[in-house]
Amino acid sequence: MKRGNLWPRLALAVLFGAALSMAAQAPTGKIHGTVTDPAGSAITAGTISLYEGGMASATAEPKYTFQVDGTGAYKGDVAPGSYTLVFRAPTTPKEKVVDQIDNVKVTANTDTAQDDDMSRPEYIAKLSPEDRKGLEETKAKNAAILKENSQIKNLNGDLAKARSDRAAKNFSDAAALMQRDVAAKPTEPLLWVELGQAQLGLKQYGDAETSLQKGIQLDQAQKKPNPDVEGAAGNALGEALGSDNKIPEAQAAYDAAAKVNPSSASMYYSNEAIVMDRNNQLDATAAAADKAIAADPTKPIPYYLKGKALINKATVDPKTQKIIAPPGTAEAYQKYLDLAPTGQFAGDAKQVLAELSQTQSNSYKASSKKH
Repeated sequence: MKRGNLWPRLALAVLFGAALSMAAQAPTGKIHGTVTDPAGSAITAGTISLYEGGMASATAEPKYTFQVDGTGAYKGDVAPGSYTLVFRAPTTPKEKVVDQIDNVKVTANTDTAQDDDMSRPEYIAKLSPEDRKGLEETKAKNAAILKENSQIKNLNGDLAKARSDRAAKNFSDAAALMQRDVAAKPTEPLLWVELGQAQLGLKQYGDAETSLQKGIQLDQAQKKPNPDVEGAAGNALGEALGSDNKIPEAQAAYDAAAKVNPSSASMYYSNEAIVMDRNNQLDATAAAADKAIAADPTKPIPYYLKGKALINKATVDPKTQKIIAPPGTAEAYQKYLDLAPTGQFAGDAKQVLAELSQTQSNSYKASSKKH
C-alpha cells in the first residue's frame, strides 16, 4: 500500500477545516435605530434595507432588510462593512425609495445606532415647495397640540390642588387658583365647577351660582357632555341657591342633577332634603326625602329627615293632650332605626316614637311615587 500522497491530502483537509471554522466564527455587528418623518413623528410601518457599497441601484438586491415596528424602531445583526441605508414605506415600489443614507458603517462586536431622521436639513431641501408648506403647517399643528397637552397637564394639577384645598377647608386658596385657571382657559367646564364649589365654601353664594351655571352651560355645549360634571355642578348649585333662600330654584337644580346623572340621584336628593331642612322648609324636606328614598331605599338619613319634617307638622289633641303626627311619621322614624339602630339620630328617633306611643313596625315601604 502506497502512502506517499496521503499525508499532504490529510494536511490540506485539516487546513480547510480550520478555515471553515474561522469563517463560521467571523465576528458580526448590530445595527438599530428609529425612523421619523419630517415633522418628527415616528413612522410605524415599512422596511429598512442595507445595500453593500455605494448608492443602491434600481436592480440591486439588499443584503439585509429589517421591519420597522409599531414604535418606529428597527434592529438586526449585520456583517461589518459600509452600507447604504434605504427606507421604504409598505406602498413604496421596489425601484423607489422614501429616504436614503449613504456610508453607514457597521463594525464588529458593536451595536451601531443609525436613525433615519427625515427632519434633517438635507432631506427637507429635497421636498417640493408644496410639501415644505404642508410640513410647516403640520409642525404648527403639532406645536399647538403639545402646548395644549402641556396646559391640560398643568390644569389637572391645579384641579387636584384645589380639591385638596377644599378638603382642608382652604377655600380661599382653591378659589384663587381656579380664578386664575378660568381666566387662562375660560371654555373648560370643570374649572368653573371647581371655582363654584370653592366659592360655595366661602359662602359667596351669588358668585358660586354664576360659576356653577357657567360650568353646566359649557358642559352642555360639549360634543360629549359629562354627566358627572353636570351632576356635581347641579348638586353644588342646589346648595348655593338653597343657602341664598331661593327654594324653587334650588329644587330645580337638584332635579336637574338627578336627571342628568341618575346613578347619584339618591345622594343629590338627600342633600336637597338636608338643605331644605336647614331652611325649615318642611314640605320641601319631606318631598326631597321621598325622592331620595325612591332612588335608594337602603339609605337611612332620608327616612330620618322625612320623619323630622312630618313631626314638626304634628298637632296636639286638646282632649287627650296626645301628639297627633301626620301619616307616615312613625314609619319613617322606625325605618331609620331599622337601617341605623346605632346611628347619630337613633336617640332622637326613639324618643319621638316613645312620645307617639307607637310600637315598632316593619311594614313601612318607601313611596314609589315620582316627584
